[in-house]
Amino acid sequence: MLLLRLLLGLVLGYLVLVFLAWLFQERIAFPSPRTPLPDPKKVGIPEGERIELIMKDGTKLVGWYLPARDAPAPALLWFYGNGETIGSIWPILRDFRPTGAALLAVDYPGYGASEGRATEAGLYEAADLAYAAVAARPGVDRIFVYGRSLGSAVATHTAARHPVAGLILESPFTTAAEMSRRHYGILPRFILRLDLDNLRRMGEIRCPVLVFHGTADRLVPTMMGQQLAAAAPGPVELVLIEGSGHNETYDVGGKAYRDKLWGFVRTTGVVSGK
Repeated sequence: MLLLRLLLGLVLGYLVLVFLAWLFQERIAFPSPRTPLPDPKKVGIPEGERIELIMKDGTKLVGWYLPARDAPAPALLWFYGNGETIGSIWPILRDFRPTGAALLAVDYPGYGASEGRATEAGLYEAADLAYAAVAARPGVDRIFVYGRSLGSAVATHTAARHPVAGLILESPFTTAAEMSRRHYGILPRFILRLDLDNLRRMGEIRCPVLVFHGTADRLVPTMMGQQLAAAAPGPVELVLIEGSGHNETYDVGGKAYRDKLWGFVRTTGVVSGK
């Protein structure tokens, strides 16, 4: 009887765990840290602007637009990782912004100083709004998309749906299903509602692709970046950052990382669509 009770307890505990994972999976995938949106002018970017975008349901998103000094010029759409906000990474936006290019970054719904709640559909809607906003800016002659970690799914969505000159992925994963299998193998696959399918969308992207990945990334294995690079039907370059884990790419990659990103934006000049 004692053994039976223990087994029943384990089964009940597992079922509760499965239910909670099903219920809260979006909160796990999108932790939605909150930070104020800095005034770019007060952090050393005098030409920077605070922007607002409005979603279909009225949710207000906020972000930064850093215009290029001269026109025509390329623009870079920047989509950050799941634990980041503009308020937490603004020094990276300032320092890694390609010379001579504009940059637009928006806090996802529920992130940073944006309103709403983070969902996969909400992230994609935010990306479409961000693309439309930068495309409408005078002097922008071509658009590049950058996505890091979770932002890689937002970036591939954008590159698959809109004309872009180039796609830059940093520490990208293949699919939500593969990430779930790797980190939550105890849970059944059928409870997963998230798609986040970078691997499928890579087959729809025809623009040049640049992929960065750390060789010591334990969260998103280097193999995933290699798989995505191999799936790109157009021109692609994979750059491995030796010794970098998931969250050290900017520091470990340093000037070499930055110069590679800048060179890609500077020399990739032909707009390509889906």
